[in-house]
Amino acid sequence: MSRDPSPDSGPPARTAELRLASEWLAQHDLPGARPTPLLAGRLAVRRRARLAAHVLLTVLILASTLAATSAFGGVTTPRPLVALAALVAGLLLAQSLLDRWVRRVDRRAGATLSRRAAHLIQPGWRAVLGRPFAVFAAATFAGGMALAGSALAVPDPAVRQSAVVLLIGLLGVTAVIALRLRHLIRHPVVAEDAESLTADVIMRVEDARDLTVPSVQWSLPVLMLFGIAPGWWSAASVAYLLSALAAGIVLHARTPPSATVARRVVALR
Repeated sequence: MSRDPSPDSGPPARTAELRLASEWLAQHDLPGARPTPLLAGRLAVRRRARLAAHVLLTVLILASTLAATSAFGGVTTPRPLVALAALVAGLLLAQSLLDRWVRRVDRRAGATLSRRAAHLIQPGWRAVLGRPFAVFAAATFAGGMALAGSALAVPDPAVRQSAVVLLIGLLGVTAVIALRLRHLIRHPVVAEDAESLTADVIMRVEDARDLTVPSVQWSLPVLMLFGIAPGWWSAASVAYLLSALAAGIVLHARTPPSATVARRVVALR
């Protein structure tokens, strides 16, 4: 990675981005590398895209909650479910447009490089996500779906409609996560040397691990059904939440940091 320019030169907005990039490099054990406009720009776009993705998931949570409240008043028409499904389709479209925007920025950044790193790699899912995080993500999804499926067996119409809302919400968030993972794995690497290649892989690994944190999968069952479902279901949802939380803490504590994973991937190229 180039040693110029200095993070204290340039317009205020660019200087702030370069300073943030410098802090990011230091946090990831790359103190010898100086921030470049390429890295600063990619990190800035990445921050905005992640914020927008979190907003999309928040919209999904709120919409699911509103759809579920219609059942509390005795309204069991399919209209809220159809509206929620349409919203999920719109959120998937918005996420795909976000990914396209990030790819377009990366393509423009790649076009400005004077050279590309030799023998560039294209990290696969095992390098970007890793088997333990993939198993964790699959297990939390399966647990959420099992909770929703068991609620469908309850004879109360309000509980059943809330369970359908939960199913739609879980499938929607899983589809959004799958779209983002596909983007992380398939979009081309942008790097001109070993240091910028390491930074590229670090960003992918960090984003993939962030996606496996099942915050939405934990919150949706509680928001949809806790308090109206039978006691056994509430106990199962609490057990699911606590076991998933404990597994997530152990997983993040025992796996190597993203910088270490990135160096291994770059060393094998």
